[in-house]
Amino acid sequence: MTVTAAHRSGFGAVQALPMRLRDETVGALNLFRATPGPFDLAATPLAQALADVATISLLQQRSSRRSTVLNEQLQTALNSRVLIEQAKGKLAERRGIDMEQAFTALRGYARSHNRRLSDVARAFIDVSEPLPGLGA
Repeated sequence: MTVTAAHRSGFGAVQALPMRLRDETVGALNLFRATPGPFDLAATPLAQALADVATISLLQQRSSRRSTVLNEQLQTALNSRVLIEQAKGKLAERRGIDMEQAFTALRGYARSHNRRLSDVARAFIDVSEPLPGLGA
C-alpha cells in the first residue's frame, strides 16, 4: 500500500514488525493507526509479542498441514500395496505361479499399457474391466 493510498484509506501511521522464529522470517505484522506520528515505544514489545504468537501459530499450522499431507500419502501407498498384494495372490493362484512371477506379470501389463500398477491391480481384483493377457 502506498502512502497516498494509506492516507486515502484513513491511515496516518503504520508500524511493521517482523514475524520470525529464530532464523526464519515468515512475514510482517503491520499495525495501522488513524492519527499520524510515531507509535508508543512502550507498546512496541507488546506488539512484537503479538507478532511472535502469530508467527508460532502460522508455523504450527504449516507443520500440521504437512503432517496431514504426509499421512494421506502414506495411507494411499499402503492401500495401493494391499491391492497389489491381493492381485498378486489372485493371479498366482489362477496361473499356478509364484508371487514374484505374478508381480512381474502385473507390472509388465501396467507398463506395457501405460497404467499405474495399483489401477491394474484394482481392475484385476474386482474384474471391473477386461485385462487381456492377465486372465481376468
